[in-house]
This record gives sequence, structure tokens and C-alpha cells, in this order.
Amino acid sequence: MAHIDYYFATISPFTYLAGPEFEEIAKKHGATVTYKPLDIMGLFSATGGVPPGQRHINRQEYRLQDMRRRAIVTGLPFNLKPAHWPTNMAPSSYAIIAAQNAGGDVGALVNALTRSCWADDKDIADEAVIRACLEETGFDPELVNSGMLEGADTYARNLEEAVSKGVFGAPFFISDKDERFWGQDRLDDLDRHLNGEF
Repeated sequence: MAHIDYYFATISPFTYLAGPEFEEIAKKHGATVTYKPLDIMGLFSATGGVPPGQRHINRQEYRLQDMRRRAIVTGLPFNLKPAHWPTNMAPSSYAIIAAQNAGGDVGALVNALTRSCWADDKDIADEAVIRACLEETGFDPELVNSGMLEGADTYARNLEEAVSKGVFGAPFFISDKDERFWGQDRLDDLDRHLNGEF
């Protein structure tokens, strides 16, 4: 059975845009997934990247156009300039880590949190928003306060591990054959890889 390590950031627009399609691809191939939320700003710093707001205006303008087009292609509701972005990624990431340890549909939770940011104009650092997403996806809302220390440790480890494995952006998918796929626009390639085409 195929396995995918999925590195992502809960405030990443492309994580949001990848979500439902990625889940469909993993399910189609019977692939297991380990969800590894990380600090995208820390990842940029460690791998030579630049946060969006500090990029040259040409890159910023292109990013906005690309996000708009990707949203149209996916059919997902999307706000180019959400009210609460950027925000603190740690609380939502800790909740995902706790949910993964508890067992359940972690992909649905990731999708609910990223949708809250990029479509619903909610602050995913807000405990009430995280609780609502946990409840919506079948998890105990009390997970928001569960395993904070373990969540913090895992969150930091995810970043270190990502850098050591060649990750430099989000979303980033690594198969058990160490094939690496960066970005929502590489999901077709991931699908082909899981199909044995390369």
C-alpha cells in the first residue's frame, strides 16, 4: 500500500486549493497519509524562500492571478485577500496533530480549517473556530486543548524533518519511494506516480 507524507501549512492558499483533490487521489489509490503541519515562514527562512509580503511586486501580482485561476479550476470558493491572513498557524496545527493521534478523518479537518481561512473569512488561530472545525469533522472539540506540549514538539519536528527531506514549500507530498511533488498544480503528477507511470 502506498504511503504519502503530506507537509502543509494551515494558512497556505495552495494547501486549501489542493485539499479535496488530494484526498480523492489518496483514496483512489488506497494510500495512507501522515499529515505534517509545519511553520511555513520557518520553512521559507530555512530553505531560502521569502514570505509572500516580502516578495518582489511582480511575484506578488502573479501569485494573486495564479490563486484566482486555481480557485476557478478547482471550483472552490475563494477569497484572494482573507480577513485573517496571515495568522498564527500553531493552534490549528496542534489541533490537527492531536486529531491525527486520536484517529479519524484528518483530511476533512485540514480542509475545514483551510476553508475557514480562505473562503469563510475566519481566524483559524481562534479557539472557537478550531473547535467548530473539529466538531464539524467528527472530532472531540476538546482536542483543541489536548496534547499542547506534544503538539508543539511535533510541529517543530515536522519543520526540521521537512527541511531534511527536501521540502521547501506547501503543499508538499513525498511518496514512500521518495518522489517529491510540490504544489497544488502537481497533483496530476502525484496521481500518475501512484498509478505507476513514474
